[in-house]
Amino acid sequence: MGGAVLAGLLGPDVVVEGGIRVTNRTEAKAGPLRQQGVTSLATETDPGANADAVTGARLVLIGVKPHMVVDLLAEIAPALEPDAVVVSLAAGVTTATMEAALPASVAVVRSMPNTPSHVGLGVTGLSAGSRSSDDDLALARRLFEVVGDVVVVPESLIDALSTISGSGPAYVYLLVEALQEAAVGLGFTPAQAATMVQGTFRGASELLAASDLTPAEEAPAELRRRVTSPGGTTERAVAVLEQGGLADLFGRAAQAALARNREIAEGR
Repeated sequence: MGGAVLAGLLGPDVVVEGGIRVTNRTEAKAGPLRQQGVTSLATETDPGANADAVTGARLVLIGVKPHMVVDLLAEIAPALEPDAVVVSLAAGVTTATMEAALPASVAVVRSMPNTPSHVGLGVTGLSAGSRSSDDDLALARRLFEVVGDVVVVPESLIDALSTISGSGPAYVYLLVEALQEAAVGLGFTPAQAATMVQGTFRGASELLAASDLTPAEEAPAELRRRVTSPGGTTERAVAVLEQGGLADLFGRAAQAALARNREIAEGR
């Protein structure tokens, strides 16, 4: 996720005040980023890289695996500025856990971006910690708005959000895979199937985004109805999907993802 957000921030029309500093464990990963104008440090060659990266920084993003977050926070805590805002991208690690590992003056925000941030079309959920001011949250929001849309939610909902927008791209790709397989089964070549299915998903998404239907939350259903002529082929196909329990299937998938998120929070 850190790589997706970084890619979005390095877009041609994006200006990040004060520049970007990044750390990686290996020089092999750190080196290529320097060619993109990033101050990129490797901990394998510079043991103090993490502390150096956060020195003087107002906004600090933590993009390591959940089980590594607390140790990393303890490492960088002495080097953080008193008014720093630390934003975690890790699933399952609460703001209370992060606040306990940091100086009392440092604010904490949880974020849950998704991979389309890589192309500036991400959706990021944000939740403020107990020490975060409105200005702290606004600073984090401005960062993630550079790479897409932002939804601010109570921390009690951030894990649930991750099951929708965080995991959501995988659901979309799975649907694309399945429809491409169906197209091949009808006699099209894999290349033709990819053109038809991926173009259809892209076009349908753009049409939905461009729609001025209100309320916006009802736009998908209305656009679907406009494609589904009574007694037609689409109506019959949609009926099969509904009879197969598609809506219930997505609900169960989201609950399964949420359960796993809670297991991660418990260290399992």
